[in-house]
Amino acid sequence: MTEFWQSFTPGWSGWAFMWILLLAAAFMIAIVIERSVYIFVKSNINAPRFMAQIRRFIEAGEHKKAISLCGQFEDKALPQIILRGLIKFTKNPKAGFRTIQNAVDEGTLEVIPKLQARTNYLAMIGNVATLIGLMGTIYGLILSFRSVSAPGIDVAEKSRLLAHGIAVAMNTTLFGLAVAIPSIMAYTMIHNKTIQIIDEIDEHTVKLINMIATEDKR
Repeated sequence: MTEFWQSFTPGWSGWAFMWILLLAAAFMIAIVIERSVYIFVKSNINAPRFMAQIRRFIEAGEHKKAISLCGQFEDKALPQIILRGLIKFTKNPKAGFRTIQNAVDEGTLEVIPKLQARTNYLAMIGNVATLIGLMGTIYGLILSFRSVSAPGIDVAEKSRLLAHGIAVAMNTTLFGLAVAIPSIMAYTMIHNKTIQIIDEIDEHTVKLINMIATEDKR
Protein backbone atom coordinates (compact mmCIF):
# COMPACT_ATOMS: atom_id res chain seq x y z
CA MET A 1 0.00 0.00 0.00
CA THR A 2 2.88 2.35 0.79
CA GLU A 3 4.37 1.74 -2.64
CA PHE A 4 0.99 2.46 -4.20
CA TRP A 5 0.86 5.95 -2.67
CA GLN A 6 4.52 6.51 -3.50
CA SER A 7 3.58 5.94 -7.13
CA PHE A 8 2.15 9.49 -7.19
CA THR A 9 5.58 11.04 -6.54
CA PRO A 10 7.41 12.47 -9.60
CA GLY A 11 10.46 10.29 -8.94
CA TRP A 12 8.44 7.12 -9.54
CA SER A 13 8.17 5.78 -13.11
CA GLY A 14 4.59 6.04 -14.33
CA TRP A 15 3.61 8.82 -11.91
CA ALA A 16 2.14 10.85 -14.81
CA PHE A 17 -0.45 8.10 -15.45
CA MET A 18 -1.43 8.11 -11.77
CA TRP A 19 -1.97 11.86 -11.67
CA ILE A 20 -4.02 11.82 -14.86
CA LEU A 21 -6.19 9.11 -13.31
CA LEU A 22 -6.46 11.11 -10.09
CA LEU A 23 -7.65 14.13 -12.10
CA ALA A 24 -10.20 11.91 -13.89
CA ALA A 25 -11.38 10.63 -10.50
CA ALA A 26 -11.87 14.19 -9.25
CA PHE A 27 -13.98 15.09 -12.30
CA MET A 28 -15.95 11.87 -11.92
CA ILE A 29 -16.78 12.54 -8.27
CA ALA A 30 -17.83 16.13 -9.01
CA ILE A 31 -20.13 15.08 -11.86
CA VAL A 32 -21.64 12.21 -9.85
CA ILE A 33 -22.47 14.51 -6.93
CA GLU A 34 -23.93 17.26 -9.13
CA ARG A 35 -25.96 14.91 -11.34
CA SER A 36 -27.18 12.78 -8.42
CA VAL A 37 -28.51 15.84 -6.60
CA TYR A 38 -30.16 17.21 -9.74
CA ILE A 39 -31.70 13.92 -10.93
CA PHE A 40 -32.55 12.04 -7.73
CA VAL A 41 -33.41 15.01 -5.51
CA LYS A 42 -34.22 18.13 -7.49
CA SER A 43 -35.97 16.63 -10.54
CA ASN A 44 -37.52 13.49 -9.08
CA ILE A 45 -41.16 13.33 -8.00
CA ASN A 46 -43.82 10.71 -7.36
CA ALA A 47 -45.38 11.15 -10.80
CA PRO A 48 -48.51 8.95 -10.40
CA ARG A 49 -49.44 10.62 -7.12
CA PHE A 50 -48.78 14.10 -8.47
CA MET A 51 -50.82 13.52 -11.62
CA ALA A 52 -53.69 11.99 -9.64
CA GLN A 53 -53.98 15.28 -7.75
CA ILE A 54 -53.79 17.26 -11.00
CA ARG A 55 -56.52 15.07 -12.49
CA ARG A 56 -58.81 15.69 -9.53
CA PHE A 57 -58.38 19.45 -9.81
CA ILE A 58 -58.98 19.49 -13.58
CA GLU A 59 -62.06 17.28 -13.36
CA ALA A 60 -63.41 19.59 -10.62
CA GLY A 61 -62.70 22.64 -12.77
CA GLU A 62 -60.24 23.99 -10.19
CA HIS A 63 -57.49 24.91 -12.62
CA LYS A 64 -55.92 27.53 -10.35
CA LYS A 65 -55.41 24.92 -7.64
CA ALA A 66 -53.72 22.68 -10.21
CA ILE A 67 -51.42 25.55 -11.17
CA SER A 68 -50.72 26.27 -7.51
CA LEU A 69 -49.82 22.62 -6.95
CA CYS A 70 -47.35 22.74 -9.84
CA GLY A 71 -45.89 25.90 -8.35
CA GLN A 72 -45.07 24.04 -5.15
CA PHE A 73 -42.79 21.75 -7.19
CA GLU A 74 -41.53 24.32 -9.69
CA ASP A 75 -37.94 23.00 -9.55
CA LYS A 76 -38.95 19.47 -10.52
CA ALA A 77 -39.08 18.33 -14.14
CA LEU A 78 -42.64 17.03 -14.61
CA PRO A 79 -44.46 19.86 -12.75
CA GLN A 80 -42.55 22.46 -14.81
CA ILE A 81 -43.92 21.00 -18.03
CA ILE A 82 -47.43 20.37 -16.71
CA LEU A 83 -47.49 23.98 -15.51
CA ARG A 84 -46.87 25.22 -19.07
CA GLY A 85 -49.90 23.41 -20.40
CA LEU A 86 -52.16 24.42 -17.52
CA ILE A 87 -51.23 28.12 -17.80
CA LYS A 88 -51.87 28.10 -21.54
CA PHE A 89 -55.24 26.40 -21.03
CA THR A 90 -56.28 28.68 -18.14
CA LYS A 91 -55.46 31.83 -20.07
CA ASN A 92 -57.35 30.67 -23.14
CA PRO A 93 -59.66 27.67 -22.60
CA LYS A 94 -60.59 27.77 -26.29
CA ALA A 95 -56.96 27.72 -27.44
CA GLY A 96 -57.32 24.27 -28.90
CA PHE A 97 -55.54 20.96 -28.64
CA ARG A 98 -52.52 22.00 -30.72
CA THR A 99 -51.81 25.15 -28.74
CA ILE A 100 -51.72 23.25 -25.46
CA GLN A 101 -49.54 20.56 -27.00
CA ASN A 102 -47.09 23.15 -28.35
CA ALA A 103 -46.77 24.71 -24.89
CA VAL A 104 -46.07 21.29 -23.36
CA ASP A 105 -43.59 20.40 -26.11
CA GLU A 106 -41.78 23.69 -25.61
CA GLY A 107 -41.42 22.96 -21.89
CA THR A 108 -40.22 19.44 -22.64
CA LEU A 109 -37.54 20.71 -25.02
CA GLU A 110 -36.24 23.00 -22.28
CA VAL A 111 -36.25 20.45 -19.47
CA ILE A 112 -34.88 17.31 -21.13
CA PRO A 113 -31.45 18.75 -22.08
CA LYS A 114 -31.00 19.81 -18.44
CA LEU A 115 -31.77 16.27 -17.32
CA GLN A 116 -29.27 14.76 -19.76
CA ALA A 117 -26.49 17.32 -19.31
CA ARG A 118 -23.02 16.00 -18.38
CA THR A 119 -24.17 12.45 -17.66
CA ASN A 120 -22.38 11.10 -20.75
CA TYR A 121 -19.09 12.40 -19.35
CA LEU A 122 -19.25 9.62 -16.77
CA ALA A 123 -19.23 6.96 -19.49
CA MET A 124 -16.36 8.77 -21.20
CA ILE A 125 -14.36 8.96 -17.95
CA GLY A 126 -14.94 5.26 -17.36
CA ASN A 127 -13.62 4.35 -20.81
CA VAL A 128 -10.71 6.81 -20.71
CA ALA A 129 -9.63 5.70 -17.22
CA THR A 130 -9.53 2.10 -18.41
CA LEU A 131 -7.40 3.06 -21.40
CA ILE A 132 -5.04 5.21 -19.33
CA GLY A 133 -4.62 2.31 -16.90
CA LEU A 134 -3.87 0.08 -19.89
CA MET A 135 -1.28 2.56 -21.13
CA GLY A 136 0.35 2.44 -17.70
CA THR A 137 0.31 -1.34 -17.86
CA ILE A 138 2.07 -1.37 -21.23
CA TYR A 139 4.58 1.21 -19.98
CA GLY A 140 5.33 -0.91 -16.91
CA LEU A 141 5.84 -4.00 -19.08
CA ILE A 142 8.21 -2.05 -21.31
CA LEU A 143 10.23 -1.10 -18.24
CA SER A 144 10.26 -4.72 -17.10
CA PHE A 145 11.48 -6.15 -20.43
CA ARG A 146 14.02 -3.35 -20.79
CA SER A 147 15.46 -4.17 -17.36
CA VAL A 148 15.81 -7.85 -18.26
CA SER A 149 17.56 -7.16 -21.56
CA ALA A 150 19.76 -4.30 -20.31
CA PRO A 151 23.48 -5.20 -20.55
CA GLY A 152 26.03 -4.54 -17.83
CA ILE A 153 23.58 -4.75 -14.91
CA ASP A 154 23.99 -7.32 -12.15
CA VAL A 155 21.26 -9.82 -11.31
CA ALA A 156 20.14 -8.06 -8.14
CA GLU A 157 19.66 -4.75 -9.95
CA LYS A 158 17.81 -6.47 -12.79
CA SER A 159 15.48 -8.08 -10.26
CA ARG A 160 14.83 -4.70 -8.65
CA LEU A 161 14.12 -3.01 -12.00
CA LEU A 162 11.92 -5.91 -13.08
CA ALA A 163 9.86 -5.68 -9.87
CA HIS A 164 9.60 -1.93 -10.29
CA GLY A 165 8.30 -2.28 -13.86
CA ILE A 166 5.72 -4.82 -12.76
CA ALA A 167 4.67 -2.50 -9.92
CA VAL A 168 4.15 0.31 -12.43
CA ALA A 169 1.98 -1.97 -14.55
CA MET A 170 -0.10 -3.28 -11.67
CA ASN A 171 -0.60 0.05 -9.86
CA THR A 172 -1.75 1.93 -12.95
CA THR A 173 -4.08 -0.93 -13.89
CA LEU A 174 -5.53 -1.05 -10.39
CA PHE A 175 -6.08 2.70 -10.15
CA GLY A 176 -7.50 2.88 -13.69
CA LEU A 177 -10.09 0.24 -12.83
CA ALA A 178 -10.76 1.88 -9.46
CA VAL A 179 -11.79 5.02 -11.33
CA ALA A 180 -13.54 3.33 -14.26
CA ILE A 181 -15.79 0.92 -12.37
CA PRO A 182 -17.53 3.49 -10.09
CA SER A 183 -17.80 5.88 -13.04
CA ILE A 184 -19.59 3.34 -15.23
CA MET A 185 -21.83 2.22 -12.36
CA ALA A 186 -22.76 5.83 -11.57
CA TYR A 187 -23.42 6.52 -15.25
CA THR A 188 -25.77 3.53 -15.49
CA MET A 189 -27.74 4.51 -12.38
CA ILE A 190 -28.06 8.19 -13.31
CA HIS A 191 -28.83 7.42 -16.95
CA ASN A 192 -31.55 4.92 -16.06
CA LYS A 193 -33.17 7.36 -13.63
CA THR A 194 -33.04 10.09 -16.27
CA ILE A 195 -34.74 7.82 -18.80
CA GLN A 196 -37.41 7.00 -16.20
CA ILE A 197 -38.12 10.70 -15.61
CA ILE A 198 -38.27 11.38 -19.36
CA ASP A 199 -40.65 8.43 -19.86
CA GLU A 200 -42.87 9.77 -17.07
CA ILE A 201 -42.88 13.18 -18.75
CA ASP A 202 -43.92 11.65 -22.08
CA GLU A 203 -46.63 9.54 -20.47
CA HIS A 204 -48.18 12.17 -18.24
CA THR A 205 -48.03 15.08 -20.69
CA VAL A 206 -50.07 13.00 -23.13
CA LYS A 207 -52.54 12.22 -20.35
CA LEU A 208 -52.71 15.91 -19.46
CA ILE A 209 -53.49 16.91 -23.04
CA ASN A 210 -56.19 14.24 -23.22
CA MET A 211 -57.68 15.48 -19.94
CA ILE A 212 -57.71 19.06 -21.17
CA ALA A 213 -59.23 18.00 -24.49
CA THR A 214 -61.96 16.08 -22.66
CA GLU A 215 -62.58 19.03 -20.33
CA ASP A 216 -62.84 21.39 -23.30
CA LYS A 217 -65.50 19.19 -24.96
CA ARG A 218 -67.62 19.31 -21.81
